[in-house]
Amino acid sequence: MSPLSPLTLLAGTSPIRSAVNAGFHAYARRRTRSLAQADPVEVQRRTLLDLLKRATETRFGRDHGFASIATVEQFQAAVPIRTYEDLWNAYLKDHYPTFDDLTWPGRIPYFALTSGTTQGATKYIPVTREMIASNTKAGKTLVAFHMKARPTSRLFHGRLFFLGGSADLERPAPGVRQGDLSGIAAEELNGLLRPYTFPPLDVALESNWDKKLALLAERSLNERITMVAGVPSWLLALFQRLFDLSGKSTIAEVWPDLEVVSHGGVKFDPYRHAFEEVLGSKSIRFQETYPCSEGFIAFGDPDTDLLRLLFDHGIFYEFIRADEVGTPSPTRYWLGDVQVGVNYAIIVSTCAGMWSHLIGDTVRFESLSPPLLSFTGRTKYTLSAFGEHLISEEVEAAIATASEETNASVRDWHVGPVFQGPLGYHRFVIEFLKPPNDIVVFRAALDAELIRRNADYQAHRAEGVGLPLPAMVVLKSGGFDTWMRAKGKLGGQHKVPRMDNTGTLTAAMVSLLRDSGQVEREITPG
Repeated sequence: MSPLSPLTLLAGTSPIRSAVNAGFHAYARRRTRSLAQADPVEVQRRTLLDLLKRATETRFGRDHGFASIATVEQFQAAVPIRTYEDLWNAYLKDHYPTFDDLTWPGRIPYFALTSGTTQGATKYIPVTREMIASNTKAGKTLVAFHMKARPTSRLFHGRLFFLGGSADLERPAPGVRQGDLSGIAAEELNGLLRPYTFPPLDVALESNWDKKLALLAERSLNERITMVAGVPSWLLALFQRLFDLSGKSTIAEVWPDLEVVSHGGVKFDPYRHAFEEVLGSKSIRFQETYPCSEGFIAFGDPDTDLLRLLFDHGIFYEFIRADEVGTPSPTRYWLGDVQVGVNYAIIVSTCAGMWSHLIGDTVRFESLSPPLLSFTGRTKYTLSAFGEHLISEEVEAAIATASEETNASVRDWHVGPVFQGPLGYHRFVIEFLKPPNDIVVFRAALDAELIRRNADYQAHRAEGVGLPLPAMVVLKSGGFDTWMRAKGKLGGQHKVPRMDNTGTLTAAMVSLLRDSGQVEREITPG
């Protein structure tokens, strides 16, 4: 192990931390003022032209005439919308793992491995040095807005805890590494910032999630944690480990200096009640984030609780109406002509060479000045096996409402159809942190909220002609961990897939959980 530098040793002292904290407060004022004064549309236009200029001499740039493109409209005419599979098969597959001047200049140094959901094949998302800088800028912006919301913040008097996957990266070729995106971030973390972050590299490298979670809880117990970030379900699992070790009942007791919980990856509404209970202090802020493997998209705006689009860090955004996904010639929009209140699928062109890439997420703009949006779901996360046209936003909200009405807290959930007879029914698989007072009342509340939110679902629930009340499969504590472990997807940034429109994944999931003894109770439909 290399000796610690004098600066690293000094970073643990109060005067240095005070200076760093003051420096970030000054940055926060500059950054938030700069974004308030910027013209998002003009910044996005310049971002696209800069990306095109950089990639002009790549194979992709030559194939699509980047040198002669001067407007957004010309770009949209020249570059078709592509899924990951489209781009992979056309430009990347035959050259893996060395991508030299294909869609971005130079060699791609990293791949973020992701399957999107636990049922998908592994995707190799290019991560360039420019994308690392983009993600770093996004993270600093998130911190800036927290400090703006809390002018007395002492964030850098403690440690920022990032609950991610393993930092142990594979080396498929010289100069190329691949693995979890959080591992890439840990690898690239500026050494001067290590005294202000957690976990240390030796813990971050642990690949066994059960062992890592135990180490994280044990090692963080006596740390001065001021921020914690991660996927909500895994944060709750960490908190339970901390309670078991410390004998305390709230996170405010474990980490009295905690200022903010940064959460992302899934809709937070179903988890809010559980977090409010375990945190034990109303002074701890919730900070939503919207990162994905292709880039950092948005973060929670402290003034509105909506997502603020990051528009100045090397990503150009386009949008198509969600109901036009998969059609031959969808109308393409950008920040210059989007509309409030429309459900859009997001398309990105990035400083990692992902061009007009349909990332699979859907959003709805709530404001254009500044650009604020709501995450509404995944293009593949819809439930319309029987024509009911439910989207994940509606199911998330119904889960949250049912939890609130029955004094329950949900850790994770999944829903899919069961085809039976002339129609069939929906089957919810749910793991509770705190079970409802009455599961039958919970089911009725969930169903009532879906009826209220979705007219198609309401029509399909008409008595005697449509869907019955959904079936419920209630899991024992740790049930979803058992399923994720069986799929090799336990921990880190992996998430339980929310919706399965085919019913195949749902059936396999329930079968495995039954066989492993993880089902506590089942309620039949109707």
